[in-house]
Amino acid sequence: MSKITDMTATHNWSGQKLVSADYMLFDAPREKHFMTGSEVLKEAVKRCTVDASVSYPITPQSEAAHLIGELWAEGYVGTYFRGENEFGVMSEVAGCAMAGARTITTTSGPGTLRAMENFAQWSGTRIACQLILMARGINSPLTIQPDNLEVSYMLETGCMIWYAENVQELFDMSIAAFIVAEKPDVHVPIITVVDGFFVSHTREAVMLPADDIALFPYEPYKSPLPPIDSETPPGRFLRDPFVMKSNYISYATHASWQWEIRSAVERSRPYAKHFLNGLVHVTGDADAEIAFVTCGTASHQAKEAHRELTKLGIKTKVIKLRTIRPFPTEELLEALEGVKNIFVPEFNVVGWLEKEVKTALYKKCDADIVGGPRVAGGMSMPAEAIIQEVMEKINPGKGA
Repeated sequence: MSKITDMTATHNWSGQKLVSADYMLFDAPREKHFMTGSEVLKEAVKRCTVDASVSYPITPQSEAAHLIGELWAEGYVGTYFRGENEFGVMSEVAGCAMAGARTITTTSGPGTLRAMENFAQWSGTRIACQLILMARGINSPLTIQPDNLEVSYMLETGCMIWYAENVQELFDMSIAAFIVAEKPDVHVPIITVVDGFFVSHTREAVMLPADDIALFPYEPYKSPLPPIDSETPPGRFLRDPFVMKSNYISYATHASWQWEIRSAVERSRPYAKHFLNGLVHVTGDADAEIAFVTCGTASHQAKEAHRELTKLGIKTKVIKLRTIRPFPTEELLEALEGVKNIFVPEFNVVGWLEKEVKTALYKKCDADIVGGPRVAGGMSMPAEAIIQEVMEKINPGKGA
């Protein structure tokens, strides 16, 4: 097995040629493959010179975790081990990242909730790890099916959140995520979300660069915080929690650090815009007065609704959000110019994306916002359900 000590200036320990993220994502020749989301995540990690990965099984991300383990056995990942539970996994991820390792993990649904305390700690310690979140239902009665309610729990953890629609986006995003998260002026964790089963287990055509190239390794000493430094904030806070004292210094320290974390997420905007080719993607009719604001696989269903509504002579556009944190307010406003009715289809019952959209557009956009349709617990979202929402709005009382 290759060893990390085999690293050279031009090749990583597995013998892959080291290349820039721009070359990997934009310039390298690609060939078509036919893969599931879990399989394509393995291919992405294979090309990222990953130092460490920690896993724990939970449907639907178990296969992805297993496949990353295969990469370790094949010599492409520095170290890999299974945690005792999801809380343990996310704590161990933090340890790896604090030690200066490029680290990735995966989880879903109840695993996310069990580990929840760790995510705010990740951002608070400014580690640049990546979580692949394959969203599934979390409510009782138990379901293992697609549902992205858990994303609402992650919104204020201080982590960046990107959302992939399909297998191709998962591949490209999970590579770009490391690069953006590791920027010295950003350096916060990143959560790359896909809808469980709809992406993790669906086989699609995907364009991949050759597997004999990989990203340059992570350089932890370029981070804003030295690895495992217990004398510099926030590392010192973990060793000597003076912030637990009741005095002005402790209050100000905690508050100012929270603002800095959120500022770091905001500073990721230009990097994300570059590597994702924009924070939003717009398809459909440029002069439409009806828009669907979406993320994830709801975007695909909205595009199908657009095609059907076009046959009826109704102009619409689909505005797909690729980043949730930072939220692309300016880009969304630009895409909504001339729009009178906004629909937000979602795979959850609470409408967290609708709330995000309404907050972002408050007093900035006069369009009516309709939250729906909402489906959950593994239910599909047929285009007809979206069309019905539109027809009931523009033709009250008559529906579709």
